[in-house]
Amino acid sequence: MENRPFKVFSGTNSKYLAEEICAQLGCPLGKCNVQHFADGEFGVSYEESIRGNYVFIVQSTFPNADNLMELLLMVDAAKRASAYKIVAVIPYFGWARQDRKDKPRVAIGAKLVADMLATAGIDRLITMDLHADQIQGFFNIPVDHLYASSIFLPYIQSMKIENLTIASPDVGGSKRANSYAKYLGVPMVLCHKSREKANVVSEMTIIGDVKDRNVIILDDMVDTAGTLTKAADLMANGGAKSVRAIVTHPVMSDPASTRVMESSLQELIFTNSIPFNKSCKKAKALSVAPLFADTIRRVLDNESISENYLV
Repeated sequence: MENRPFKVFSGTNSKYLAEEICAQLGCPLGKCNVQHFADGEFGVSYEESIRGNYVFIVQSTFPNADNLMELLLMVDAAKRASAYKIVAVIPYFGWARQDRKDKPRVAIGAKLVADMLATAGIDRLITMDLHADQIQGFFNIPVDHLYASSIFLPYIQSMKIENLTIASPDVGGSKRANSYAKYLGVPMVLCHKSREKANVVSEMTIIGDVKDRNVIILDDMVDTAGTLTKAADLMANGGAKSVRAIVTHPVMSDPASTRVMESSLQELIFTNSIPFNKSCKKAKALSVAPLFADTIRRVLDNESISENYLV
């Protein structure tokens, strides 16, 4: 690694992941203190010198907004403490579904978050499976956009599933599903859905044949699991032998766990980009710590990260 020293710090709710990343890197997790006040305000401070250091701050910006605010304060504190470079490591980039004006008089939340991070003072962003790839263009700094496919594809291959079919729960995820299907050399099907409003699917149909197939549904996130479970039940009713789902970010808002347990899904696999502490016997988490640790190493050594892109 480059001779310039580096340190890894973590926000409160991503500490579990930062500790895994540090274990992969063979370094201690940096000491940082978050002080809370009676009115809900909080402040952050570094408990060790970071002058002239590369500072990597691990924090997913999932709701509530305290996670984002904590990250912003940590970036500002690092800048004022004379850090050499500040790298925000955001496995799950929140507000990413608000990436455009899809109706009048709405905010573009993803651009607002990007502007706040830039204003706070980050020099680089490392993130994974953005809801929309074009969000990278909201930043005027380097963005290392990682893909969970480097974790999921070897896992799928290790299961050695026969008569496998890859599915996308909506047309928007067809590019991702097609990439997986091509890599694995298996067919793909699509679900076409229409929404009444956010998180509510009114109608869904399958485009393609799933009869006597073992189906894996791919998506970038699972929120209330309404779309996912409806797609799984539809495929089971269409003659699928088994239905599994692989998603990157387990937002899992209530009643997601209940819906998954009551659905035709045999298994729900996701990463640990967001802490998942609820009970769901069908759920399984795969760690992204090795992927992010390797990327941090490559950033420090000025090496390419494209070797991690399987699809």
